[in-house]
Amino acid sequence: VLHPIAVAKIVASEIGLDATSICAALLHDVVEDSSYTLNDLQQLFGETIAKIVDGLTKISSLKKDKDVSFQAENFRKMLLTLNDDIRVIIIKIADRLHNMQTMDAMPEYKQVKIASETLYIYAPLAHRIGLYNIKTELEDLGLKYTENDVYNDILKRVAQTEEEQKEYIANFSQRIEESLQSEKIKYEIKGRPKSIYSIRNKMVTKNVSFDQVFDKFAIRIVYKSREKDEKFLAWKIMPRLMMLVMTIMYIRCIEWALTQPDLSTQQSALISVVAGAMTGAFAVWLGSEK
Repeated sequence: VLHPIAVAKIVASEIGLDATSICAALLHDVVEDSSYTLNDLQQLFGETIAKIVDGLTKISSLKKDKDVSFQAENFRKMLLTLNDDIRVIIIKIADRLHNMQTMDAMPEYKQVKIASETLYIYAPLAHRIGLYNIKTELEDLGLKYTENDVYNDILKRVAQTEEEQKEYIANFSQRIEESLQSEKIKYEIKGRPKSIYSIRNKMVTKNVSFDQVFDKFAIRIVYKSREKDEKFLAWKIMPRLMMLVMTIMYIRCIEWALTQPDLSTQQSALISVVAGAMTGAFAVWLGSEK
């Protein structure tokens, strides 16, 4: 009983889906775990909810296999359901998130199997759909159960500098606000830590140590703009940002990229400044909001 309620809570509070989705989340295990049939659900709750539950039941009933090629086929079949109702995938991701949050008591071999499948299938799906916070949590939990020592080591290192980094970012954000106050540009500044999985991934892909990861924390400056003014405003903000950066730290790299809008609804012209200081390092992300 507790698991369906927890999944429905994720669907409602963390994802923000409608009442139909919440109802389907509450019922997602009914056909698999009880004597009720899809016809029963259709008569009681309607055709839409029955179809969503049917999709979730089909995914759950796929044969489990350690073969990576079969996992790829599993992934393909899940994607095909997107053509029917994307809510099937979203609820399944919520289901997997709660499973990952509650498997401390499982045998280690089951933890590793489920976590590996999560990293291979569910985290990329969450990213594709635009559920970035859930994707991040799935990746961190996946690392926790597949490389526990690495996870704990990075977690400990991040915790040791977190307060110092937060103070540093707050001071930097205040100076940005003071610098941009006269420009009459509407913008929002947010600070965020890099996820444990992302830090680990960069350490592996770049073959660097923890101390050589220069964007463990980040500041996001999101400005409001009409599409035709995006670049103009970006380069209006950028000189002030660079002057501020150069007065307190060295610039590691500046990168300009144009990206296409996606389901996150917040993509466009992007300037990324990765800067380091004696007390640590973080990234500054500047982009327009669509």
